[in-house]
Amino acid sequence: MTLKTVAGMACFVGLSFTSIVTAASFTITSEDMAAGEPMSKEQEFKGFGCDGDNLSPQLSWHGAPEGTNFYALFVYDPDAPTGSGWWHWQVVNIPASTSELPTGAGSAGSMVLPEGSMQIVNDFGYAGFGGACPPEGHKAHRYQFTVFALPEKLSLPDNPSGALTGYMVNMNALGKATLEATYQR
Repeated sequence: MTLKTVAGMACFVGLSFTSIVTAASFTITSEDMAAGEPMSKEQEFKGFGCDGDNLSPQLSWHGAPEGTNFYALFVYDPDAPTGSGWWHWQVVNIPASTSELPTGAGSAGSMVLPEGSMQIVNDFGYAGFGGACPPEGHKAHRYQFTVFALPEKLSLPDNPSGALTGYMVNMNALGKATLEATYQR
């Protein structure tokens, strides 16, 4: 198989060739949680029957593709019993000079996020981080913390939906890196 064939196949399935090449070097890590492991009570939501600290975890990322000028960060639960998953956190227009967010940066009205960053209203109904809160008795849910490398600042309408934000980020991403943790009550 030639490089040209691989590039053609990547375009056919909706991926850019750049994403394939850079995906292995673009990584996201956390001091507060580990891939494949349960998150702590600190990352559990406070409300909806949950009684955690509702703190976004510390996150760091490295190895972004060339041409990255902004980042977006999503936290998504594909196991939520909604038929469409659950958006726990979406932040867009994080400047490329940022490669780390401290614990608690996702608090509603956070002054810790880099200037120009924008938090999108989550599925709990507010702009900020909403922690894990799977229904009692459910198997462990997966929480996908994904950072996306973007070539330019996103232009979104006021109060965009999680789906619209997801569409715009995915359509413009140069690459992405995901850390997946779990949580069960």
